[in-house]
Amino acid sequence: MASLLQGRLPVNDDVLQMQNGTLMRKVRSKSWKKLRYFRLQEDGMTVWHARQAGGRAKASFSISDVETVRKGHESELLRSLAEEFPLEQGFTIVFHGRRANLDLVANSVEEAQIWTQGLQLLVDFVTSMDQQEQLDQWLSDWFQRGDKNQDGRMSFPEVQRLLHLMNVEMEPEYAFQLFQAADASQSDTLEGEEFIEFYKALTKRVEVHELFENFSADGQKLTLLEFVDFLREEQKEGDHASDLALELIDRYEPSDSGKLRHVLSMDGFLSYLCSKDGDVFSPACLPVYQDMTHPLSHYYISSSHNTYLVGDQLCGQSSVEGYIRALKRGCRCLEVDVWDGPSGEPVVYHGHTLTSRILFKEVVATIAQYAFQTSDYPVILSLENHCSWEQQEIVAQHLTEILGEQLLSTTLDGLLPTQLPSPEELRKKILVKGKKLQTLEEDLDKDEEEEELETELEGEQEAELEPESQFEPETQELSPRSKDKKEKVVMCPLFCPSLCCQIMVQAPPLPKPGFPLFPKQKSKPMLCPSLSALVVYTKTVPFHSFTHSREHYRFYELSSFSETKAKGLIKEAGNEFVQHNIWQLSRVYPSGLRTDSSNYNPQEFWNAGCQMVAMNVQTAGLEMDIYDGLFRQNGACGYVLKPEFLRDTQSSFHPERPISPFKAQTLLIQVISGQQLPKEDKSKEGSIVDPLVRVEIFGIRADTTRQETSHVENNGFNPYWGQTLCFRVLVPELALLRFVVMDYNWKSRNDFVGQYTLPWTCMQQGYRHIHLLSKDGTSLHPASIFVHICMLEGLKEVES
Repeated sequence: MASLLQGRLPVNDDVLQMQNGTLMRKVRSKSWKKLRYFRLQEDGMTVWHARQAGGRAKASFSISDVETVRKGHESELLRSLAEEFPLEQGFTIVFHGRRANLDLVANSVEEAQIWTQGLQLLVDFVTSMDQQEQLDQWLSDWFQRGDKNQDGRMSFPEVQRLLHLMNVEMEPEYAFQLFQAADASQSDTLEGEEFIEFYKALTKRVEVHELFENFSADGQKLTLLEFVDFLREEQKEGDHASDLALELIDRYEPSDSGKLRHVLSMDGFLSYLCSKDGDVFSPACLPVYQDMTHPLSHYYISSSHNTYLVGDQLCGQSSVEGYIRALKRGCRCLEVDVWDGPSGEPVVYHGHTLTSRILFKEVVATIAQYAFQTSDYPVILSLENHCSWEQQEIVAQHLTEILGEQLLSTTLDGLLPTQLPSPEELRKKILVKGKKLQTLEEDLDKDEEEEELETELEGEQEAELEPESQFEPETQELSPRSKDKKEKVVMCPLFCPSLCCQIMVQAPPLPKPGFPLFPKQKSKPMLCPSLSALVVYTKTVPFHSFTHSREHYRFYELSSFSETKAKGLIKEAGNEFVQHNIWQLSRVYPSGLRTDSSNYNPQEFWNAGCQMVAMNVQTAGLEMDIYDGLFRQNGACGYVLKPEFLRDTQSSFHPERPISPFKAQTLLIQVISGQQLPKEDKSKEGSIVDPLVRVEIFGIRADTTRQETSHVENNGFNPYWGQTLCFRVLVPELALLRFVVMDYNWKSRNDFVGQYTLPWTCMQQGYRHIHLLSKDGTSLHPASIFVHICMLEGLKEVES
């Protein structure tokens, strides 16, 4: 079976050395370091490991599981072992999704280089594979699993075992017929191409053949005009169907003669339906397609809560890996809880818990490196500052020195703005969100005064000093305590024109009757000016009421709301919240009771226009599926433009009580069939899934609903449902759809198989494939469901 990809696999000395195998240390912690023998299999796509060379091996990972390979100095864990092992001998394998990284230490720098270079070569190859190559790889993986004795061929008993692994329940007689038909060599085994033929017979798509024949006059091909009719009538491609048909034939028709004659064969038709062009998610919504010149408050912003955590909030691990993963998935608002650390270096962790600690400067360095690898649009650092005055100075210093030009430390043009800048204007800039000692206006006035003062001082230095000004008076730093109180300015006795010689003296107030003469000092430290100065467009202020915010706050000031507080405000004053979020940013964060780092449903806060709805992105589940679904559009850049009625200052929209339907629509979804559905629990070799499809809609409360098909018994390979579900939606602009495949279980709750979530506005009509994702959000290729989607304007009554 290795021959399927063998001719296309990149093979060099590194790959050959990996196939010979290498003894390396697998590292999980400072105390857990064990020797393991790693070897790349002959297929070039899977790595196995054993306790020693020649020992009993088991699969470790597939190359398709790997996102990237990092060198030793980029690993937190390996850096902590630098005194024990040279960093050059270590490397880290980073996997897709939430799977933990694999840290390895080779016996020499040369061996480490062989694996880092070889793995990255193979990862790059997998990333660039086309649809057919991906299918070949998938089949190669299955062949490896089914070929129990690893002799490169498959007997009928091995085929029967493989069918169970692949979720296929089939009569032995029929399976044997297919086996014999594919066994061209009559060797009573299947090899390479013979296994491919067996698979093709196994996966014959009757429902797609019928659809093809409905539009094909001869049942053999679709002419250009026939294909245009299909695209216009069924796929709702509109006026550009003619040009699109030519493009799709050229892209998906496998035969050169078919391309020349502008016809599409059955294989080409199926290839189109399974492609990105035939996907339920519109290709037009994949790049950055929205207007990015609106003020920041007009966008939903992908936001992370407790970004430093990769586990729970009580005793989980804090790691810079949390920041890397959040940034790589498009998060644009990151939380940094910073506390006083030992040796004068601030640390990041979840305060007053057993979570581990990381150095603040390492967090900043990580953000500097990864901030704009996925998206060029601005990153907001939500700084939760718990530091003393002295360590706040260190925080400001690290932000300034490490981030350099990336850090936004003043307004874009140095002038006072009248509204928040846009994501476009803030490209590749990092903003600090936090408390500020004064207003932006005062900051800019102060900068102007300092410039004037600088000019004056330059003139004074040129003039001859007067005799009485020969003495250098001592200057006194402003005490933290004096900053937030009225100060009495006492001029230096040896007066000189320079303001730097003024000493600020706190005039103590007289104690009130009944109060102690020397009250206890407050332990909460004041904000130091150098850190305050780094907050520009994202100054945090306490929320009192929407009226108070309108009357007292400025557009660059923002408030944070717990999920409970935000829910209450939506119910009590939904339209006021909508209006508030048009001109000012809001951040919503999970309840402190969520010690397991679970998540809330973000949809109800988006309905009110809240921009920064912060999530525990390290925790997979329904809520993160919804979150990923919204931010899948617009180039996955982390910014999504809110609907027009959540940006209009005259909007009367109330998320709990919409006055009238906003472009209400009726949605018909025919769930037709499923393809190569995986098992939820791969350890149950004998069990086969009984799949059903559930379609869930999330939007305003009145639109949030779900429906499901009946289940198909014992068939996860090619189940057929052919059932139509009908939904009526009042506010489609806010709706997201989640397609979920479940394994029916009458004894207990149904088991999750796969899902895919997308915004209503990004959904394509017609015959579409929905390519499923795992709990972790990673691809389950080639698992999919085949549907037909039809949208009708208004709330229609539809015959069943």
